[in-house]
Amino acid sequence: MSRTSRRAVATLLLAGGIAAGTPIMASHSSSPELAEVRKATARYHRPAAALADGYVATEHCIVDPVLGGMGFHYVNPALLVDPALDPTRPEVLLYESLPGGKLRLVAVEWFAVDADQDVTTDDGRPSLFGVPFDGPMLGHEPGMPVHFDLHAWIWKHNPAGTFSAWNPDVRCARGH
Repeated sequence: MSRTSRRAVATLLLAGGIAAGTPIMASHSSSPELAEVRKATARYHRPAAALADGYVATEHCIVDPVLGGMGFHYVNPALLVDPALDPTRPEVLLYESLPGGKLRLVAVEWFAVDADQDVTTDDGRPSLFGVPFDGPMLGHEPGMPVHFDLHAWIWKHNPAGTFSAWNPDVRCARGH
C-alpha cells in the first residue's frame, strides 16, 4: 500500500474513532463529544488559522526523554481568562514538530485556573467528558498560576491514552 493510500485509510479510520484498527480508549475517543471537538478544531490544522483566531505560539517544543512529548503549545489568552469551559473552544492547541519545520495539529488542551491557588486541595477540579482534569499543579512558567488541565489526543493516536498528558509517539524534530 502506498504512503498516500495509508494516509487516506488512516484519516478515514481516525474520523471513525479508530487508529490503525485499534480502539483508542473507545469509550472516550469515539464519543460524540470528542467528534464535536474534532469538528470545531479541524480548521487549526493550519497553524496560521490558529494565529488568526487569537492563539499565540510558544517558543519551545515540550518533550520528555522518558514520557514522550506534548509538542508546541498554541495558547489563546482570551480563552484563558474566561472561567467557563467550552469543549469546542480549547484554550490550548498542541502541534507536533515535523522534519523540515512543518507543524501538525495533534491534540487539544483545556486549562482552568485553580481558584484557591493551593496545590494541596482539589475542591475546584473540573472535568469534561466524565474525565477529571489533572492537577492542581504549579505553573510551568514564571507567573503562570496553579491550574488544572486536560489533554485530548484527537488528531494523533496516543498509546498512553486519549486523555494522557504525554504522548510517547510525539517527538520534537531537530531545528525546533
